[in-house]
This record gives sequence, C-alpha cells and structure tokens, in this order.
Amino acid sequence: MIKIANGAYTYGTQTGFHDVDIEINRGDAVCIMGPNGSGKSTLLKTIVGLFSLENGQYTFNNQIIDKKFLKDSTKTGPFYQKFGFVFQNSEIQLFNTSVADEVAFGPQHLGLPQHEIDQRVTDCLKLLKIERLRDRVPYHLSGGEQKLVAIASVLTMNPDIIILDEPFNGLSPKYRTLISQIVSQLHSVGKTIIISSHHFNQIRSLVDRVYVFSEDHTITREITASQLDKMPQFVDYLDNL
Repeated sequence: MIKIANGAYTYGTQTGFHDVDIEINRGDAVCIMGPNGSGKSTLLKTIVGLFSLENGQYTFNNQIIDKKFLKDSTKTGPFYQKFGFVFQNSEIQLFNTSVADEVAFGPQHLGLPQHEIDQRVTDCLKLLKIERLRDRVPYHLSGGEQKLVAIASVLTMNPDIIILDEPFNGLSPKYRTLISQIVSQLHSVGKTIIISSHHFNQIRSLVDRVYVFSEDHTITREITASQLDKMPQFVDYLDNL
C-alpha cells in the first residue's frame, strides 16, 4: 500500500529526513516516534502528498508518487481522498463558522447529496460524542474539543487511511482516552492508522508496529508490538523521547 525506499526530503539547507525505508500495508496500525525535529511530521506530510521526495521513491498502491504525479490534478484527487490527516495543531485546519459546517465541508466538496452529508455529520458527531458542539464556533472551543472536531471533519470523508500527528499533545486525560477509543474503533473496522507520538505508553495498545526516528533524521528501528513486550527498557526509552 505505502512504501518509501531510501526516501529523503530537505527544507533548503535543513534536513527533513534521509535514508528512510518504511512500508505500511492495508489495515496496519503503526506509530512513528522520535525526538522533536527528527522528521516525523515531514514524513507524514510526504505520505499524504503535501511534499514530494527529493531522493528515493514513494509508491502508493504500486503508483509512483513524485512531483510529476502531484502536479496532475486528474490523479491527485482520488489519491488525496484516500487520506484523512489530523494536524498536530488542529486549530489550523478549522475555518468554518460552526462545527456542523466544519464537519460537512469535505463531503460537500465531494458533491454528495445533502441527505448523505447530513447523515455523515450526525454520525461523526455522535461517534466522537460532540453532538452538543454542533452549533458552536470552532475557534471558541477548547483544545480537546478542537481536536475532536478536526477528527470528525476527517472521518466524514470516509478515508481509507487515518493519519494523526501528535494527537495527544496538550490534551487532558479525558480527551486522550476518548481519542484512543476512537482510534481503536477505526482500526477494528479495517482503517489503516498512522500515528506520530513522543510518548509510547499513550498509544501502545493502539498499534502493532513502531518506527523510531533518531536525532539524525532517519529511521533507525522498526519494532513490532510483540517484540516490545520483551524489551521493557526500550519501552521506557520510547516513552521518554
């Protein structure tokens, strides 16, 4: 499904990541971990097509995703619809005047009939337990509420792959628990989940594989959940990145 071989990306003279090899299959739940600035967010943005590799190769469902592909609007539309990306700072992706309008925005631009849009909005608000926020202004909400609205706005598009960049940062235990439950539900119905995080114990029960970035901007370890069960010291290291 998703495969990056020897991938590299730079911001001018600053390294985003280099020599990255990663493979994610349909239905996987993986976590990408590492220190601040190690390349996690840059890799996620490359996976969804916001950036294109400068070296190496990215293939999605056996299609090469490069600059040429990303300039072809006839191809990028179906590609982008496969992904739902929840940014680390959720407020940057909220711009409508009500939560209901925010959650409806994506399906409206897919050209879906109004009755289906309304049903998707209702279902997603209910799933995330934020029906009470339907008529609120998104930028007046708390950080946890904004995160849930951002997730709802992604889920109404019904993407195959859900990507969450540091979804627990700054949230109360209540919201961390609720988001964990939602991610678990999504994985159980076959969605592919990709999470970046600093703290492994928050996502340990949600994923079956972990890729670990080093401060040198490359992935140095790929570890399965079963392997981690036998590596308590390494788990402590992951939880304190």
